[in-house]
Amino acid sequence: MARNRAYSSIWDAIEASPKEAANMRLRADLMLAIQETVAGWKATQAQAAKRLALTQPRLNDLLRGRIDKFSVDALMNIAAAAGLSVRIKVIRPAA
Repeated sequence: MARNRAYSSIWDAIEASPKEAANMRLRADLMLAIQETVAGWKATQAQAAKRLALTQPRLNDLLRGRIDKFSVDALMNIAAAAGLSVRIKVIRPAA
């Protein structure tokens, strides 16, 4: 009989390790913030790509959520180009 298991996020369920899940959560959060910001510009993809110093195909990958094509570093740089201020909250486990 299979047991149902609860996870705090989808990434915890599908990634091989907590480290990989944390990386994917951060990348997903950054991508969503950038996508929302770009949508708010009411600009064409070409205009938005130029503003972010990206090629239009690269921006298209980001807007379509192709998370595997972006590192945390790349997303941080894009977020900065979009005018976003990123803060990371580090939580230590209870002793």
